[in-house]
Amino acid sequence: MAQLMVMYKTPKDTAAFDKHYYEMHVPLAKKIPGLRRYEVSNGPVETPAGPSAFHLIAILTFDSVAAVQAAFGSAEGKVAATDVQKFATGGADMILFDTREV
Repeated sequence: MAQLMVMYKTPKDTAAFDKHYYEMHVPLAKKIPGLRRYEVSNGPVETPAGPSAFHLIAILTFDSVAAVQAAFGSAEGKVAATDVQKFATGGADMILFDTREV
């Protein structure tokens, strides 16, 4: 399996971010081909020492890194990626990795 982790930094307007994210972005992202699972953080994103700079973390699961790359090369993936610019006013960090159970 592979995961794409999107770490959304605290936006200028959290209410506007949440509204767009859940009403517009999630439905777009769920159309991405090959998406197996879509999870988001629930409540504040914190560190062991306290608050973090992140408002929301999304974890998208695919079969492989190649599947993630193919998914974001698709029309649906491009639409979802472009949509991030519309609401992520604090910016977003994205990381991609294969996983294995240990």
